[in-house]
Amino acid sequence: MVTIIEGVENGPNLVKINGELKYALCRCGGSSNKPFCDGTHRRIGFKAPPHKLEL
Repeated sequence: MVTIIEGVENGPNLVKINGELKYALCRCGGSSNKPFCDGTHRRIGFKAPPHKLEL
């Protein structure tokens, strides 16, 4: 099983298992549905570089 956590530039952490998107996790801290992303990052102007981690 391959798990990848990919931080989208200025957006959430996407958790993919065997290539299939399973979760979008908040990394801006503003989601009202934590730990999941609700799109608040766009409204508050969250800025963060992209990243990728394979587990």
